[in-house]
Amino acid sequence: MDLSTISIGLPGATDRAIIRAIAPRIESLGFRALWLNDTPDGDSLAGLAVAAEVTGTLMLATGVIPLDRRPASAIAKSLDNLDLPQHRVELGIGAGGPANALSRVATAVSTLRDVTRSHILVGALGPRMRRLAAEVADAALFNWLTPDAASAAMHDLRRDSAGRTVRGVLYARTAVEPAALPALADEAARYESYPSYAANFERIGARAIDTTIDGVVPGALVERAAEYTHIVDELVLRVVTADASLDAYSRFVESVATA
Repeated sequence: MDLSTISIGLPGATDRAIIRAIAPRIESLGFRALWLNDTPDGDSLAGLAVAAEVTGTLMLATGVIPLDRRPASAIAKSLDNLDLPQHRVELGIGAGGPANALSRVATAVSTLRDVTRSHILVGALGPRMRRLAAEVADAALFNWLTPDAASAAMHDLRRDSAGRTVRGVLYARTAVEPAALPALADEAARYESYPSYAANFERIGARAIDTTIDGVVPGALVERAAEYTHIVDELVLRVVTADASLDAYSRFVESVATA
């Protein structure tokens, strides 16, 4: 596989020692970026600062920081306090709660433009947020999409960007070992229980598990990754393992690189 358009996504709460150990290997294998999500117990920017210390070219991305919990002013403060290479950082932000979602994201993009040269990505689950991403962001981050749904999303992104250069990035939950399949199924079921994601699955006519990659099946990882990379500009393989250990994450990364 061409790893230059494929990235690795880890939980934001990943132990910093693991990030320090695995980031150089992700870089040396030729992956485009390391992505960390942002959770109450996992500061994505702090984690990326650790990765920045031990890498030189690997892109570093957040996917995504929810603005209802961590507003643009707080993100700006973190950027000011952390030693992050702006040219390698891609700030993924999302509305979080549904109230005033579009205005919250639009205002945040404007605020962050004033404080950083980093590219800004918008988590865009529904059509209105995707349209906003096309109009104001550097990239739209898609989630939980089949290849057909990803193709439709990219068509809309190109149409709504009106000539602007806006990348399309897709997050895909992925498992490569049999022991990780129950965790993959649990993750899919959990997201189906969230109203906003349930609406997404209804729109695309698919179950959550249909949007994941079961890399245990021989050839399935290469086949599905190729489907996605022919459609989107970047594919983020969100690591799903049986346990959150360096060994498990390392096996995942090596399996993808040698697939």
